[in-house]
Amino acid sequence: MRPLTTFAALTVLLGAAACATTYDATHLGVPVTLADSTAGTAGTAFRVTKHPVFVLWGAVTAAEPNLEDLFAGQVGTGAALTQVRIHSRMTWTDLLITALTAGFLSPRTVTFEGQIVGGAAPAGAPTASH
Repeated sequence: MRPLTTFAALTVLLGAAACATTYDATHLGVPVTLADSTAGTAGTAFRVTKHPVFVLWGAVTAAEPNLEDLFAGQVGTGAALTQVRIHSRMTWTDLLITALTAGFLSPRTVTFEGQIVGGAAPAGAPTASH
């Protein structure tokens, strides 16, 4: 019984600490505010889907969803990102890959959406899923 208890404890510990992602807006170079139910929807809408990948049962991040690369040169001077929503989920494809690799690879699907307001939004600002 002791090996089973140890295995269960390790599983709970790894599950609680695995697949964590921090979204840090301080590196984007523009002000960012999260979605607010009282605010309007002025500005240019964007919606971007990224696919982070975790390995070793979620203990290591292999690919992070990086908004810095996405918005580099895309938002004009004095612009801001508002009404930002982040949706993180596992799609059927993500679940299939996780199951086929016994959890060794664990992809996720993360969708960022919001508004670009202020400044001049340059042509080619992200609006579709990537």
